[in-house]
Amino acid sequence: MDPQRVGLGRRGEQLAVDVLRQRGYEIVCRNWRCQVGEVDIVTRRCSTWTFFEVRTRRGQAFGTPEESVTPDKVERMAGVAQMYLTEHNQNVHDVGWQLGVVAVEMDRAGYLLRIDVYENLC
Repeated sequence: MDPQRVGLGRRGEQLAVDVLRQRGYEIVCRNWRCQVGEVDIVTRRCSTWTFFEVRTRRGQAFGTPEESVTPDKVERMAGVAQMYLTEHNQNVHDVGWQLGVVAVEMDRAGYLLRIDVYENLC
């Protein structure tokens, strides 16, 4: 993978973590992987788990960050979230959980233009 793209993604994830902490989320885990897929950031706030995908874009040549989250991606995210909860001794039907996206947009020079948090995708 292109090193610039990896760096952009890491920077976007760190900005997302900072914003989520400001909003009262506890960061439980980052970049958790299983056979179903990966989740960028696992959080808890009060008694609700939220599994965040971070999408970072520089410019809109390939669309907005939000537009890159397809229904298939949301379905995979749900599978990863359920696997995470199961592997961490949480009953999927007894705990509150949701999916979220953090959309990060930067200009060509790498300056932050906006960061938006979307919760409860499903």
